[in-house]
Amino acid sequence: MGLFLRLTVLVLLAVFNLHAININQFINDSECNQTIDKEFYIICYDTNLKAAKAVGYTLFGDLVNETNIKKRESFKVERAIERKYRASNSDYRKSGYDKGHLACDAAFDWSKESLKSVYSLANIIPQARKVNRYTWIKAERYARYVAVKLGEVNVINVVKYSKIPKRIGKHGIAVADGYYKVLYNKEQNFERCFYYKNNNNIVTKEDRLKNHVVDCNIVIESLKK
Repeated sequence: MGLFLRLTVLVLLAVFNLHAININQFINDSECNQTIDKEFYIICYDTNLKAAKAVGYTLFGDLVNETNIKKRESFKVERAIERKYRASNSDYRKSGYDKGHLACDAAFDWSKESLKSVYSLANIIPQARKVNRYTWIKAERYARYVAVKLGEVNVINVVKYSKIPKRIGKHGIAVADGYYKVLYNKEQNFERCFYYKNNNNIVTKEDRLKNHVVDCNIVIESLKK
């Protein structure tokens, strides 16, 4: 490796370390009204929005394809949240939105306990149907691929809301403008971020994972808005 190339790599690594993302930036007492530890992942919950602002977890490559339980659970209210701040199944009926997982079921289908945990409604947001079923799912698959390749990867799903968000259901669940998926493994200097608009007016045939790649610094900057 030439001297110029070595110096370039060192500079890039320095920039990476300066702006490295970590879960504590998004899930902390300042950002969250309530932090919910689901054992396999952690939720940053906003009682005003009645929805999650972020969910974080680590995907382990050796578990990704270990069992692949086929039977899915039913969605349950999150009893760790005071009743008046909870979402319910009825909030989604005829809303035009899917119940979109943040910690997705396919990443946690290696045991009955882990799979059951992701069916908490605190882990669910109103997600545009085309995004949930055809585009966001690609980022979820990519996260599992990275976990297998690197051995493990940290995942943070960050949800972005407008100052006056649309609401659904009798409990007034906030609908997000969009969401980021952050993947990182500090030991292997890996960091990649994606952004998806929560919009059903998309052409799914033209969608590619690369279309959603964003600079991870944008995700950090979004905390200031």
